[in-house]
Amino acid sequence: MPRITKVYTRTGDDGTTGLGSGVRVVKTAPRVVAYGTVDELSSHLGVARAAGVVEPLDEHLSRIQNELFHLGAELCMPPSEQARRPGPRLAARHVDALEALMDELSRSLPPLANFILPGGTPAAAQLHVARAVCRRAEREVIALARQEAVGEHVVPYLNRLSDALFVMARYDNRQRGEDDVLWDSRA
Repeated sequence: MPRITKVYTRTGDDGTTGLGSGVRVVKTAPRVVAYGTVDELSSHLGVARAAGVVEPLDEHLSRIQNELFHLGAELCMPPSEQARRPGPRLAARHVDALEALMDELSRSLPPLANFILPGGTPAAAQLHVARAVCRRAEREVIALARQEAVGEHVVPYLNRLSDALFVMARYDNRQRGEDDVLWDSRA
């Protein structure tokens, strides 16, 4: 477990940051942008939890925040260094768990008959924000993967997570007696 004695280091004042390997790169490098968005996503999940999501969503979101920290750790390590410096990695079981969660929650939801808009409860609305940020993280990781290797489960995980956040938002609304906000194509 790392021991952090100081939050500030001043080493980033020149516009660079250190990857997990210690190599310094510009803060706008695709790898840094990708794991920065994953960090932003985790923060949005923290806001959703603070807004009071219904159970069992809080427990699932806590687990997902930890998995996102694993994902950030995986992304901050260049592929050439991952074998020498093992650390947390996403696995197929993480993707499978998201699929199982969606199946479980969807059993209590009516089928979709229309597109829905973000809204409803404050927690559900925040989960929709997190879903949109997750989609951005997925796009940024795909852009990174066109330049450098990323773990084989990273993109599938983010893809399933965005779907799971959509289902969780619907679930939160349903459990609190809120209807989905339907898109009006004639508005």
